[in-house]
Amino acid sequence: MLLIARSPSDWRLSVMERAQGVSGLDERPGRARETHAGRAAPNPGEHAHTHAGRAAPNPGEHAHTQGPRMEELVRLLETYRGRDKVIRTACYGAQLVGGVLSRSPSPDASFGHVGRSLLLFSAQLSHCRTVLRLFDDLSMLAYSQSYGLGATEEDSCVRWLSVLTNAADQLYYPCEHVAWAADARLVPVRSDRWWTLSTALWGTSLLLGILKSLRVLVLLKKKLKKCSRSEEDRSRVTDLRRQVQSELLSLLSSAADLSNAVHWMPEGFLWAGRFPVWTVGLMGTISSVIGLIQMPSGQSDA
Repeated sequence: MLLIARSPSDWRLSVMERAQGVSGLDERPGRARETHAGRAAPNPGEHAHTHAGRAAPNPGEHAHTQGPRMEELVRLLETYRGRDKVIRTACYGAQLVGGVLSRSPSPDASFGHVGRSLLLFSAQLSHCRTVLRLFDDLSMLAYSQSYGLGATEEDSCVRWLSVLTNAADQLYYPCEHVAWAADARLVPVRSDRWWTLSTALWGTSLLLGILKSLRVLVLLKKKLKKCSRSEEDRSRVTDLRRQVQSELLSLLSSAADLSNAVHWMPEGFLWAGRFPVWTVGLMGTISSVIGLIQMPSGQSDA
């Protein structure tokens, strides 16, 4: 079976995203896993050079001729965070379609071949994201240090859930790195236990994120009731409703990723190992699309 490596982020949001209050986690950490590398990072193409040593042309310089949508896509792909989200979506999308085609009862053998090719493509994208996450530790550490014990949070429950989430996320990365290094035969250890540990940390982070979203929704509902009683301006109510919608999407995204995280745990744990390939792809695609939707257009320039 082909496994998709994941991360607690795409799971996770970029440091910038989280600092601005966007909630949710990207994905599953391990050889069958997928996304955490969603945090803000320097644009890897900013100082790119061609093999001849010349500065590579900026693909966005003439993007305006292609229309606003093409320009927005180019800006998205020029950032590490945006590119990771696109790769994650393509990874799970290919797994979804590949899983469906590979199971197709059609007598046409070409469908099965295309399905297997898509699954191989998905696995390569997953491996790409796993390697890129080797450099995420410092950005996660910087965010954890800046958040600290959440002294600026108004609600103590949200504060401690966030602190625990940060701890799980921070521990996730080195565990995944060891698992990756073991698979690459760089260290003389078995990778299975490290993949399991990283997946457990990812699942813990997702579960904490779900609890946090539920708590935030309760607080937002209370604020909405107060606004309706005091008849405050509509802009305030509209803003609160927008936050509720965003939190509901984050809740759905985390739930989809958590279902995959449990699937990737050792057999015997809840529904571990029971998902067909296309179901894993479907859950990951749902989470990935939500991540793209929640990504403010202005942040694609970050």
